Amino acid sequence: MSSAILDATVLETCVAAAVAAPSLYNSQPWRFRLDPETVTFHVRAAPSQGLRFTDPDARALHVSVGACVLNLRVAMAHFGWTADTRLLPSPRDPGLLATVRPTGTRTGDPQAAEDELYPAVWRRRSSRLPFSGGPLPPLRAELATTAAMEGASLVFPDPARTARLLALTALGERRNRADPDRARESRRWVREDPYDLSDTGLPLAALGPQDAREQLPLRDFTAQRHSERLPARLFEPAPVMALLVTEHDRRTDWLRAGQALERVLLVATARGLRMSLLHQALEWPDLRQSLSPAPGHAQMLVRLGYGPQGPATPRRTVRGAID
Repeated sequence: MSSAILDATVLETCVAAAVAAPSLYNSQPWRFRLDPETVTFHVRAAPSQGLRFTDPDARALHVSVGACVLNLRVAMAHFGWTADTRLLPSPRDPGLLATVRPTGTRTGDPQAAEDELYPAVWRRRSSRLPFSGGPLPPLRAELATTAAMEGASLVFPDPARTARLLALTALGERRNRADPDRARESRRWVREDPYDLSDTGLPLAALGPQDAREQLPLRDFTAQRHSERLPARLFEPAPVMALLVTEHDRRTDWLRAGQALERVLLVATARGLRMSLLHQALEWPDLRQSLSPAPGHAQMLVRLGYGPQGPATPRRTVRGAID
């Protein structure tokens, strides 16, 4: 197969879909290179996009890259292709995180589950706003099955365990605020100037308020008390939380976790749910260990519910993401 079979518009749309994936601080830590002979996308980490203090072992980076790989696969399926995906495909080239190559036309039901995910790629946004707090019983099993498709588990904790996870998240947030290096790194990604044309980072509108009850510990990216910047609001009194877990904790598991996370987020978006990601406790090894079930390794804590859509965040252009 050559790139002539997939025209430039299709290839660019596939990259645009990949770039729409979530990433810590909206850092978008990925780069793509297309091999025109085999139409293989080579996915690497973007230079200088690592988070030295927040993500020193690059675990969150791998999760983000896994999410963009899932979007790339969904876009290829939308255009009628099956995709051969290989994670860490070359031991001699550890910087090559994944390759994705169309291998043939997709067969089966044209209205298969993959088709409903493609529109969700463009609609999915993180929402750091209050949710209604309504129950999600019919969707929990579907979302857990969705994560399992990518080799991960999605666990919905009971109220006591939820309180414990939120307490660990709050402790991680307090540590982040108190650590000068992490606080400075966090502020670097906030775009306070409304005319800032940066294609990464977070505009102030995306930060959201703090919980007036101080029960839901949302990240304060500015390392300042949000009451001084945005009026606090009442969030749902019983947040619905889900913990994404993998059996092992290798680089390939981080990439698989990213694919599982994005598939869950896309299905949730297709079902009308909103999501936000609570990552603070995962950034401290001791808190992450406490967050993890036994056996298993926590990779992401997700808050789900019904509520307003979050604001859009900037994205790299296709040309800016391709080497």
